[in-house]
Amino acid sequence: MADRSGDDAETATVEDPSPPRETDAEALPDDLDAGVDEDVKRRLREAYLNDEENALIVTRVRSVGDRVAVEMRPPHGDATHTERFDAPRDGSLRESEEFLEFLEAAGVSPLDVDELVGTRVPATYDPEAGWRVDAAYRAESESIGENRFAAAREWLWTYKAWLLAALLVGGELAFVAVIILLYA
Repeated sequence: MADRSGDDAETATVEDPSPPRETDAEALPDDLDAGVDEDVKRRLREAYLNDEENALIVTRVRSVGDRVAVEMRPPHGDATHTERFDAPRDGSLRESEEFLEFLEAAGVSPLDVDELVGTRVPATYDPEAGWRVDAAYRAESESIGENRFAAAREWLWTYKAWLLAALLVGGELAFVAVIILLYA
């Protein structure tokens, strides 16, 4: 090995002929607000929410007794909406035609139901009635009588606890009225 201690003293420096570069932070004046304008943020947020207000996202598909419950939520909220369909029974899909039409409208095969989770479903929101899934996804029946029956069944299913409570309270009141009439 050669001794290079004498060579350290003489080091050659090469100068860069270009002018010194400014960084991005140095190029901006101090009085300039580099943030995003609040009006731009507000407009972008409103446009994003408006574009997504007519959609529900499927979050869960589960079996509830002899029905299939498809749970959905809006993209920008925690509220949930549940659609219920008849589940297949006795090894036949005939009982669950509405659910099969729902899957077909969503573009999901009955053999790949896992792909349904995350699907966006067109829907509308009514302050009085709540969320309503688009007719193409609900497989709405063309028969008025069947629609009324389905709507009544859905209403009964939704308010079953309140109906039970009303029947219990009404029954107790009727019992008290009968007792008062008998002994008065």
